[in-house]
This record gives sequence, C-alpha cells and structure tokens, in this order.
Amino acid sequence: MSFDTSMADEFDRRPCIRDAVPIKVNRVFDSCSDRECIANVPVILDSGELPCNVQLVKSKCVRVADVCMRIEPVPFNRGFYNIDLTFTFRVELLAYTHACEKPKILEGTVYASKSSILYGSESNTQTFYSNGNIVGKTDACCEVVNLPTANVQVVSPLALETKIGTVCRQCEPCQGNDNFPPTMRTVIMTLGLFSVIELTRPVTIMVPTYDYTIPSKECCNIDTETPCAVFDKMRFPTEEFSPIMLNDNRDTCDTQPKCNCDS
Repeated sequence: MSFDTSMADEFDRRPCIRDAVPIKVNRVFDSCSDRECIANVPVILDSGELPCNVQLVKSKCVRVADVCMRIEPVPFNRGFYNIDLTFTFRVELLAYTHACEKPKILEGTVYASKSSILYGSESNTQTFYSNGNIVGKTDACCEVVNLPTANVQVVSPLALETKIGTVCRQCEPCQGNDNFPPTMRTVIMTLGLFSVIELTRPVTIMVPTYDYTIPSKECCNIDTETPCAVFDKMRFPTEEFSPIMLNDNRDTCDTQPKCNCDS
C-alpha cells in the first residue's frame, strides 16, 4: 500500500490543537438586512425657512449622524423583540438662485424611523462588572428584565431625489395667521438606505487553542529615499488615461492576476 508523502508533510505543517478553552463572546441570535426607500422626508434647515430666491437645490452630501434604538419584548411571543430605530441624517445642499450661478451651501437634518422584530432569546440573569456596568435590570422584586443588545450597521445613504416643497409650519392642525402663513418652503428628500440589524447576547463557548505564534510578516523600515526616487518606482497608471467601456472587464483583470484577459 502506497502512502502519499506530500499529504503527510501537509499534516505535519498544520498547527497542533493544544486544548479547548472557554471564551466570552457576543453571539448573534438573529439578524436581518434591509433595503429601505425613505420617501419625501422634509429637511429641517439650520437656517430656518428656505430663502425665497432659491429656485433649485441639489444634494451634496448625506451621512448618518446618529441612530437611537429602543428594544421591547413582543407580547405573547417569548424571545422576540421589537427594535425601534430612529435615524438622524445630516445633509449638505447646494442651493441655486439661478441654474448657472455659484451655489450656496445649506445644512440641515432629516429624521426617519423604522422598526423590526427579531429573535433575541431569553435570560433571567444579572451580570455585574468591576467597571460598574450591569447587564439585566430589576424592575420589581424577583423580576429581572435582561434584554439583548441591538446594533445596526449602515452605509452612507443615497440621495435619490432632492426637490423644493412646503411643509406645515406648526403641528396639526396646520394653521397660520397674517404674519405667519400655515406652510413654509423647505427641501424634500428621498433617501435610499442599506442596513443590517442584529440582536446579540454574551455567551460562553469552548474553542480549540493552538500553539502561540508570532506574525510571519516582517515590519518594513521607513523609506529614506528621496520623494522623487519613490515616485520613480511607482507604476504608471495607464488605465486612468484609457476610456472605459460599459462592459469593460479590465478592472477585474487588474485586480485578479490569475484571470485570463485573452479568454
């Protein structure tokens, strides 16, 4: 019976499992991804009402400034929780009095809310840490509420539409007087938002451990060459000077050396 020596060498190079140790991690019990179109939300401008001479607005930048989260158990569904999210967006706008004139930059805030129901399991324990943190609270004698932890990951929102509109100056009913009309000019936006929501709890699990190791990559020394010498070693960016067609696959071939551009 023959024995493949190359396979034996491969097993010899594998790190040896030394032991199994317990570690504390945050386990994801449930998660969801969402593609949401937040349509026709008014921008609360820092300067107040949109100036009357502004005839055109465009979006310059939109970012997520903050997310407020509230978690509540879902009645009659043990282990499930409703996560209520309120997003705060900061926006920068280009305001034009005429189409070809230099725009004025306006800033404002947009608020949007959404909710999701996820499974987060149950736990009736309280955990006290030396830094003063407490997981699980007691609202009454012998009653412990230990909620899971929610987190949301978002990317920069997409400004799908930016236009001038009107909103009520006051809360319902929309009323006004001679000095203050019932509506005011502002900017109305439609945003596209991608998000991932997770519910986690701290758990203790067993994992295998291997021999201690150090990085095999050596640290590079600071280059003491002149800036021009460093520049001379850079690859000429030929692709930046070549028009790219719609179905051009050159970027894929450049980033993946193994791909065959001729096939």
